Amino acid sequence: MKPYILPILLQLIGFLVIIAEVFIPSLGLLTAIALTVFFYSLYLVYTSISTTAGMVLAGLDIVLVPVLLIAGMKILAKSPLALKRELSKKDGVVSQKEVYEAYINMKGRSVTDLRPSGMAEINSQRVDVVTDGEYIDADTPIIVTNVSGNRIIVEQS
Repeated sequence: MKPYILPILLQLIGFLVIIAEVFIPSLGLLTAIALTVFFYSLYLVYTSISTTAGMVLAGLDIVLVPVLLIAGMKILAKSPLALKRELSKKDGVVSQKEVYEAYINMKGRSVTDLRPSGMAEINSQRVDVVTDGEYIDADTPIIVTNVSGNRIIVEQS
Protein backbone atom coordinates (compact mmCIF):
# COMPACT_ATOMS: atom_id res chain seq x y z
CA MET A 1 0.00 0.00 0.00
CA LYS A 2 1.28 3.45 -0.87
CA PRO A 3 2.22 5.56 2.20
CA TYR A 4 0.02 8.51 1.21
CA ILE A 5 -3.30 6.62 0.89
CA LEU A 6 -3.98 6.16 4.64
CA PRO A 7 -3.33 9.84 5.57
CA ILE A 8 -5.57 11.06 2.74
CA LEU A 9 -8.27 8.62 3.79
CA LEU A 10 -7.97 9.81 7.39
CA GLN A 11 -8.22 13.43 6.22
CA LEU A 12 -11.44 12.65 4.33
CA ILE A 13 -12.85 10.90 7.40
CA GLY A 14 -11.93 13.96 9.49
CA PHE A 15 -13.76 16.27 7.09
CA LEU A 16 -16.84 14.02 7.15
CA VAL A 17 -16.81 14.01 10.95
CA ILE A 18 -16.62 17.82 10.97
CA ILE A 19 -19.63 18.01 8.65
CA ALA A 20 -21.45 15.57 10.93
CA GLU A 21 -20.59 17.80 13.92
CA VAL A 22 -22.52 20.64 12.31
CA PHE A 23 -25.70 18.58 12.02
CA ILE A 24 -25.47 16.29 15.08
CA PRO A 25 -25.20 17.81 18.56
CA SER A 26 -22.48 15.78 20.28
CA LEU A 27 -21.20 18.17 22.96
CA GLY A 28 -17.81 18.27 21.24
CA LEU A 29 -17.29 14.51 21.02
CA LEU A 30 -17.26 14.54 17.21
CA THR A 31 -14.89 17.51 17.27
CA ALA A 32 -12.49 15.57 19.47
CA ILE A 33 -12.69 12.60 17.10
CA ALA A 34 -12.06 14.83 14.08
CA LEU A 35 -9.05 16.48 15.74
CA THR A 36 -7.62 13.09 16.66
CA VAL A 37 -8.03 11.83 13.09
CA PHE A 38 -6.44 15.01 11.69
CA PHE A 39 -3.46 14.88 14.06
CA TYR A 40 -2.88 11.17 13.43
CA SER A 41 -3.04 11.79 9.69
CA LEU A 42 -0.50 14.61 10.00
CA TYR A 43 1.72 12.41 12.18
CA LEU A 44 1.68 9.72 9.49
CA VAL A 45 2.52 12.23 6.75
CA TYR A 46 5.40 13.80 8.72
CA THR A 47 6.90 10.44 9.70
CA SER A 48 6.34 8.31 6.58
CA ILE A 49 6.31 10.78 3.66
CA SER A 50 8.13 14.09 4.26
CA THR A 51 8.10 17.31 6.24
CA THR A 52 7.14 19.31 3.15
CA ALA A 53 4.11 17.10 2.50
CA GLY A 54 3.17 17.45 6.17
CA MET A 55 3.31 21.24 5.96
CA VAL A 56 1.20 21.23 2.78
CA LEU A 57 -1.40 18.98 4.39
CA ALA A 58 -1.42 21.07 7.59
CA GLY A 59 -1.90 24.22 5.50
CA LEU A 60 -4.79 22.61 3.65
CA ASP A 61 -6.36 21.64 6.98
CA ILE A 62 -6.01 25.19 8.30
CA VAL A 63 -7.80 26.52 5.20
CA LEU A 64 -10.39 23.79 4.57
CA VAL A 65 -11.69 23.18 8.11
CA PRO A 66 -13.05 26.75 8.56
CA VAL A 67 -14.42 26.71 5.00
CA LEU A 68 -16.23 23.44 5.75
CA LEU A 69 -17.60 24.81 9.02
CA ILE A 70 -18.94 27.96 7.35
CA ALA A 71 -20.40 25.97 4.45
CA GLY A 72 -21.96 23.52 6.91
CA MET A 73 -23.60 26.35 8.84
CA LYS A 74 -25.02 27.81 5.62
CA ILE A 75 -26.33 24.40 4.58
CA LEU A 76 -27.77 23.90 8.07
CA ALA A 77 -29.67 27.18 7.78
CA LYS A 78 -31.39 25.91 4.63
CA SER A 79 -31.89 22.33 5.78
CA PRO A 80 -35.08 20.86 7.26
CA LEU A 81 -33.29 20.76 10.63
CA ALA A 82 -33.47 24.55 10.93
CA LEU A 83 -36.42 26.55 12.20
CA LYS A 84 -37.94 28.16 9.12
CA ARG A 85 -41.02 29.69 10.68
CA GLU A 86 -40.76 33.36 11.49
CA LEU A 87 -42.71 34.76 14.39
CA SER A 88 -44.53 37.82 13.10
CA LYS A 89 -47.36 40.09 14.14
CA LYS A 90 -49.46 39.16 11.10
CA ASP A 91 -49.47 35.55 12.34
CA GLY A 92 -50.80 36.71 15.70
CA VAL A 93 -47.54 36.64 17.63
CA VAL A 94 -47.04 39.69 19.83
CA SER A 95 -44.26 40.51 22.23
CA GLN A 96 -46.30 42.89 24.31
CA LYS A 97 -49.75 42.99 25.74
CA GLU A 98 -52.07 44.77 23.34
CA VAL A 99 -53.63 46.52 26.33
CA TYR A 100 -50.42 48.51 26.75
CA GLU A 101 -50.66 50.04 23.26
CA ALA A 102 -53.94 51.66 24.29
CA TYR A 103 -52.08 53.61 27.01
CA ILE A 104 -50.24 55.82 24.47
CA ASN A 105 -51.14 59.51 25.01
CA MET A 106 -53.18 58.70 28.14
CA LYS A 107 -52.71 60.85 31.22
CA GLY A 108 -52.32 59.67 34.78
CA ARG A 109 -50.51 60.27 38.07
CA SER A 110 -47.30 58.85 39.44
CA VAL A 111 -48.03 56.79 42.56
CA THR A 112 -44.37 56.48 43.59
CA ASP A 113 -41.28 58.51 42.78
CA LEU A 114 -40.14 57.63 39.25
CA ARG A 115 -36.35 57.39 39.36
CA PRO A 116 -36.65 56.49 36.48
CA SER A 117 -38.99 53.55 37.14
CA GLY A 118 -41.89 53.22 39.49
CA MET A 119 -45.66 52.86 39.73
CA ALA A 120 -48.27 55.06 38.13
CA GLU A 121 -52.04 55.10 37.97
CA ILE A 122 -53.31 55.36 34.41
CA ASN A 123 -56.97 54.85 33.51
CA SER A 124 -57.66 53.70 37.11
CA GLN A 125 -55.03 50.95 36.75
CA ARG A 126 -51.75 50.69 38.66
CA VAL A 127 -48.97 49.91 36.20
CA ASP A 128 -45.17 49.82 36.20
CA VAL A 129 -43.75 52.71 34.18
CA VAL A 130 -40.37 54.19 33.31
CA THR A 131 -39.19 57.63 32.28
CA ASP A 132 -36.51 58.53 29.77
CA GLY A 133 -34.12 59.06 32.66
CA GLU A 134 -35.62 62.05 34.42
CA TYR A 135 -36.77 61.98 38.03
CA ILE A 136 -40.49 62.57 38.66
CA ASP A 137 -41.91 63.04 42.17
CA ALA A 138 -44.83 61.01 43.46
CA ASP A 139 -48.33 62.36 42.80
CA THR A 140 -47.22 64.26 39.67
CA PRO A 141 -49.33 64.35 36.49
CA ILE A 142 -47.77 62.23 33.74
CA ILE A 143 -48.52 61.29 30.13
CA VAL A 144 -47.62 58.06 28.32
CA THR A 145 -45.33 58.88 25.40
CA ASN A 146 -44.41 55.44 24.14
CA VAL A 147 -44.84 51.71 24.71
CA SER A 148 -41.83 49.54 23.91
CA GLY A 149 -42.32 45.84 24.52
CA ASN A 150 -43.84 45.64 27.98
CA ARG A 151 -42.37 49.00 29.05
CA ILE A 152 -44.67 51.97 29.41
CA ILE A 153 -42.62 55.15 28.95
CA VAL A 154 -43.94 58.33 30.53
CA GLU A 155 -42.97 61.94 31.00
CA GLN A 156 -44.21 64.74 33.20
CA SER A 157 -47.22 66.53 31.70
